[in-house]
Amino acid sequence: MAERIQKVLARAGYGSRRQIETWIKEGRVSCNGETASLGDQISEGDRLRLDNKPLSPKRLWQQPQQVILYNKPIGEVCTRRDPEGRRTIFQSLPKPEQGRWVSVGRLDLNTSGLIILTTDGELANRLMHPANEMDREYAVRVLGEVTPEMMQALRDGVELDDGIAKFNDIQQSGGEGANKWFHVVIQEGRNREVRRLWESQGVQVSRLMRVRYGPIIMPNNLRIGNWKKLEEGDLEYLYEQAGMRPAASAKKGKATTGRKPQKSARPVKADKPAKADKAVSSPYKGRKQTDDAPKSSSGKRNPRIRGR
Repeated sequence: MAERIQKVLARAGYGSRRQIETWIKEGRVSCNGETASLGDQISEGDRLRLDNKPLSPKRLWQQPQQVILYNKPIGEVCTRRDPEGRRTIFQSLPKPEQGRWVSVGRLDLNTSGLIILTTDGELANRLMHPANEMDREYAVRVLGEVTPEMMQALRDGVELDDGIAKFNDIQQSGGEGANKWFHVVIQEGRNREVRRLWESQGVQVSRLMRVRYGPIIMPNNLRIGNWKKLEEGDLEYLYEQAGMRPAASAKKGKATTGRKPQKSARPVKADKPAKADKAVSSPYKGRKQTDDAPKSSSGKRNPRIRGR
């Protein structure tokens, strides 16, 4: 089956579709000895070169689908290299079997929590694309008085420097004194959007953790600074939610989960955490999570938070 060049290269983890389209326009990609053009399609057996270097057919067409979940600590950056010498998330990750890890969205230096990483650039593109409306859910500790009117304003939308933004869902989750916990859901990935929304109401975010991205909830046993591999039914389900077909699942004869995609702002209730072959050692191994997990008014831990 023929596919567009940028789609094949993105799936193999060479870069994003947009980045690869730029390379094609610049004449950096060739197919079977001819300079490629936007819109060209290739199939297995075609010979591709990037910057005149041959690309591995195995990586292009037989790359295993790999997805890992990482519990990012505060203080790490999501870039591959940091000019200020700060630790990056990629220093805590295993080496992929093929290709390279592509981060599905980013978290800023002072935000912790769930990051999905994959070697499948097309999957990453689908999960991040605004048209797919993937929920990002955060647990937020807010310093200052929050009124019902402020919460409604955040649901309705407020004007920020880069346009109108809003929370698709916002729920109070407990807390004492001046610090209150909330769970909020957005469907965008603008820079510091959650913090800026709260700051627009005259309050300050003192703690921010991502606890869900799309259908993936932070696993209960994923400690801060560690990663876990997503496998079998959980991997298939993620591909289904992204509107893709995971070809590798047929290799082991595994059936799909049968769960249907949900567009709700509420999280998908996973019956079990993502499976893992191991939880690897990291510079953070043994460090306890010191988050004072928000509780509901009934005194029980908020069921949206997994892994606390």
